[in-house]
Formats: sequence, structure tokens, C-alpha cells
Amino acid sequence: MHRGTAWIVAWISCLAAASACAQVLWKEPPPMTAQEWSRGPWGAELVPHPPYRFVSENMNGTNAKVNVRDAEGRTWVVKLGGEVHADTFAARLSYALGYAASPTYFVAKGVIEDAHGLKRAGRFIAKDGSFHTARFKLKQSHKEPWSWVDNPFAGSRELGGLKVLVMLLSNWDTKDSRDGDGSNNSVFEKFRPDGVRQWYAVTDWGASMGKTGNLLQWERWDWRGYRAQSRGFVKLRADGTLRWGFAGKHGRDITAGVDVEDIRWLLPLLARITDNDLIAALQASGASPAVAGHFTYSIRRRVQQLQNVAASSMTADVRTP
Repeated sequence: MHRGTAWIVAWISCLAAASACAQVLWKEPPPMTAQEWSRGPWGAELVPHPPYRFVSENMNGTNAKVNVRDAEGRTWVVKLGGEVHADTFAARLSYALGYAASPTYFVAKGVIEDAHGLKRAGRFIAKDGSFHTARFKLKQSHKEPWSWVDNPFAGSRELGGLKVLVMLLSNWDTKDSRDGDGSNNSVFEKFRPDGVRQWYAVTDWGASMGKTGNLLQWERWDWRGYRAQSRGFVKLRADGTLRWGFAGKHGRDITAGVDVEDIRWLLPLLARITDNDLIAALQASGASPAVAGHFTYSIRRRVQQLQNVAASSMTADVRTP
């Protein structure tokens, strides 16, 4: 059984066995192989296969998207434009750390048959249906959006770890249920054998891997901007609180409540991920070898700062009489 399939089976067992599993944010992840970092951890059977047939234009959100059906009859949401690479990479990293992630793939080029009546997507899909640089995400059933400040996991290490991941990836577009249809947080309705089973997730990571800040500073998938802000990613203040170099939508809610213990909880999961893993995932998301190397260097710098903060805090605790 493929590791990705095995994890899905484990989720079903958990959700069917105990009511405590009815609302889930995080699950202990299985180790990922080098091949899974490159090809995706969801199993070869879920890779989108052409021909792709047009279903409809997807007008949700602000980015150009279309819904297509592949050769296996599965429906995919195809995103086009500047968020393609970051969204694909973040899905792999989220999965590796134990958070929900829909099967997501980078497709360098292809043809969408019978594409017609396009509005926003018309800039990216030619008259013959050909396209370049797209993100294919398996279409799944979502429930209502959820809020960073009102959810079942407030104060948990799992939620703190997710916030650290958001900042690690510089995901500045952290809209939630307070933003209505623009929310990038959703609840998956994955399994409903004995009532509603809810898997809370960040479902859009496209505005990542660049600069955070205000409207004039935001960038996505820009290794230079990402590297520039990595120098001041996180610091430990004298009073033991953390100063994060992060700003974004609901940015104060992202940094609020995140403490050193959340970092310590996440670090063992991050320690499993090698530079080769990151490079493989970045290249599978459309990065050139050079760009993958630049991003990997900056991610490692940020993780090192997390490690330094955790170590410094322990030293301070020991010295406190």
C-alpha cells in the first residue's frame, strides 16, 4: 500500500473509531520518501492524467482558475498565474508536517479541450486550449470557513505549529471566515459515516515564498524577497516573548499566542526534512535548480532561527533562580 493511501486509511480509522477525531487539525505524519517529495505523497494513482476536458471557469477568489476533468474522470481546480508554484510546494510541506493538504501538482504545460467562454482565464489559456504553468488541485468537498481566533484548537500546540508554518512560508494572505467567500481556511468534509467529520485546513497557500508586509510590499514566489526577510524571521526578547518578522492579513492573529513551546513542538517534525527533500519538492513545483537552492538556503536559515530561539529559551530557564 502506498504511504499516502495508508495515511488516508489511518485517517478513516481514526475518524470512525472515536468522536474525539470528529474535529481534526493535525495528525502524526508518515515519513516521506524522496520519490514522494518529487512526485507527490498522495500516490501515483492521483496524478492528473490528460486529456483534460473543460468543465467550467471557476470564479472563486481573485486568481484565474478553471475546473477540468482528467482521463480518470477526476475533477481538478486548475489555477493559473503567479500563485502556482508556492501553492504546490506548500501542499507538500504541509503534508509532511502532518497538516491537511489536497493532492496538488504542478503541470508545466498541456491542453484543455473545449475551453470556451473564458473571462479571467482567457489570459492564460490559448484559443487551442494550450496552457503553460498551472497548479492542479483535486476538487474536494469543503464545509464552512474557519477563523484564526475562533476555532476548536485555540491554545493548542497544533494550532501554534500551523501559525509557525504560515510564517515560515511567508504566507501573507491569511484571510479567514471573517472575510466571507475570500477565506483561505476551510473545513474538509472528508468522511461522514457516523455524522460530520471535520478536517480543518489552510486550503490556499499561493501568496507564499516572497515578502510579507503591507499592500505595497507583498510578494509571492520571489526568492530574493524571501531571503531578505529571512534575516529577521524570529527573535527571542529579553522577557521571553517572541518577535516575529511577519505581517499580513490578520497578521496579529497569526503571531498572537505563539510561544517557544509551539516552536519546540514543531522542530522535531521539521528536523525530519532534509535539504534534498526541499529541493525535490521545490523543483516539482516548477522551480529551477538555482531557485530551488536559493529557497532551500533561506528556509534552512529560518529553521535555524527557530532552533536558536528554542535553545536560548532553555538556557534562560536554567539560569533563572
